[in-house]
Amino acid sequence: MGSTYASYPPLFRPLESQTQDAFEPENTAKQIPNSTDPLPLIDLQCLDPEKLREACTDWGMFRLVNHGIPPTLLEKFQEHTKTIFSIPFESKHALFKSSVLGYFWGTTVLTQSGVALSRGPNNINWLEGIHVPLSQLSELQPQDSVIASFRFILEEYKEHLSRLVTTLFKTMALDLNLDPSQQNKYLSESTGYLRLYRYPRCSMADQNQGIEAHSDSSVLSILLQDEVGGFEAVKDNKWFNVDPIPNSLIVNIGDMMQAMSNDEYRSATHRVNLNKNKDRISIGYFVFPADDFVIRSSKYKPFTYNDFRAQVQVDAKSLGFKVGLDRFKVIQD
Repeated sequence: MGSTYASYPPLFRPLESQTQDAFEPENTAKQIPNSTDPLPLIDLQCLDPEKLREACTDWGMFRLVNHGIPPTLLEKFQEHTKTIFSIPFESKHALFKSSVLGYFWGTTVLTQSGVALSRGPNNINWLEGIHVPLSQLSELQPQDSVIASFRFILEEYKEHLSRLVTTLFKTMALDLNLDPSQQNKYLSESTGYLRLYRYPRCSMADQNQGIEAHSDSSVLSILLQDEVGGFEAVKDNKWFNVDPIPNSLIVNIGDMMQAMSNDEYRSATHRVNLNKNKDRISIGYFVFPADDFVIRSSKYKPFTYNDFRAQVQVDAKSLGFKVGLDRFKVIQD
């Protein structure tokens, strides 16, 4: 078994080791981005409130450009992420065991402390991930040199994310007439975390799932994806590819924003398909309301994000999937 397979969680190795010769060479042509990419394009340097509202109400997702994050930082972040995932599985597992960073695989549903929630053998996501609670970066004192150098990249990226979500949310809050005195409750930056994902290549990609169709539980999510592709979203009951276009970010409206907007904004449904020949790397940022902040809406019973998160974990464990906002909807007579 080659070193690449040794870095995979054990469950993901057998199919790969048995079919190694079936893979195409690593220098196969990259996916060519679709020049007619359907996603709404939002330019942060010339932020148009009307275009932003349209993207949030019609799509729940948009491509963000001119966001001000240096391309060199994005490239460096992705390369360091690949390096960390390439560490042999057993060593990687040990490396994160006593760290504020959490290592998980097979699921995206974690407990509040960052521990993977068991979902059973029929609901395995073909992925591994690293959970990064950004408010705890100051506590990260790794002995490993790879993780030590990674901290500085995380700190720099965090500052840019703060700027992006603050700018976007202020415009959205004005559009929705949200109480400006409560802005730090609607969107609490201390709740923000990163999820670094690797989707191992899979010879039976059409029979396994990277991540099943879902919406994010966040207020806002920001995605940085590599060139491999596989990210898809729903519009008008049809799936479409969200192309990997260099130096652009994908912003999702999450469930909390949909509820706070009284369903004016929509939470975007999306999924990740696997690749037969290449690993896929993506980096997601998720930010939430303050844990104790009560979300009030005519569409939903009053609830906090703590209530929502607890229900998601119950459903994931008992049903194998997230039910989400439907659990809190007001039943009309």
